Amino acid sequence: MLEIRPTCEHCNKPLPFDSEEARICTFECTFCADCAENVLQGVCPNCGGNFEKRPIRPARLLEKYPVSEKVVHKPVDLEAHQERIKNMQ
Repeated sequence: MLEIRPTCEHCNKPLPFDSEEARICTFECTFCADCAENVLQGVCPNCGGNFEKRPIRPARLLEKYPVSEKVVHKPVDLEAHQERIKNMQ
């Protein structure tokens, strides 16, 4: 089951359970749409995978399946990320 993390790892923007802006990779690294698409150029800085829109957990299921409160805030070293992207091509 997805954790549904509460914030963007890079900019720490709030991403509540029903956010249309949340993007995740296969390991559930979580970023806002702006960071995922524009800053990180669609490449996860942690695993090198791509991003997809995070599913929305229906509010009626939150009591039984609560979302994570764990904030993972690790701003990306953008120079190193750009170098990693170049090396992937």
